[in-house]
Amino acid sequence: MIDDAGKQVGVMATYEALRLAQERNLDLVEVAPNAQPPVCRIIDFGKFMYERTKKEREAKKGQKAIEIKELRIRPKTNWYHTGFKLKRVREFLKAGNKIRVRVIFRAREISHINIGREILEKVAVELADAATIEQTPLMDGKSIVMLLAPGAMKGGPEAARAMIKGTRVYVPPPEEVSAPPPSA
Repeated sequence: MIDDAGKQVGVMATYEALRLAQERNLDLVEVAPNAQPPVCRIIDFGKFMYERTKKEREAKKGQKAIEIKELRIRPKTNWYHTGFKLKRVREFLKAGNKIRVRVIFRAREISHINIGREILEKVAVELADAATIEQTPLMDGKSIVMLLAPGAMKGGPEAARAMIKGTRVYVPPPEEVSAPPPSA
């Protein structure tokens, strides 16, 4: 038993502890139920909960949530225009955000996956001084996705190039076109 001043009172019966808490207009709270004997404390439970939530809020303030920003590129996008987007990506990386680079294919462009891989390779090489490849390129529907994390790539641009070239991108087989059903 611990009283409201924080002093250890000692082992006592539950009804005595409840009576002591009621005399002081406070609550009896079981702090350590698994201890032998269980530990109880006389406190103002409302004030205790308020202070606990206040501490939790302060702890959350100190944490920084990592956002994932996305860079979308089409296979036909001119590299000159992609350069402008890469400047913004560098700013996001400096702020500590992760970057998802997505090359989006439309219609028949999906048959040219190698172009998407080349674009991702250029991006990885260009950002090797500011980003590390966290997830190598993989197909996600009609797009290829790569995830970059802040921090320089170990081995520089050559390591980034080797990492991209070393991965295999799974390409689903083209769906076969079935003949139209015979008309009746």
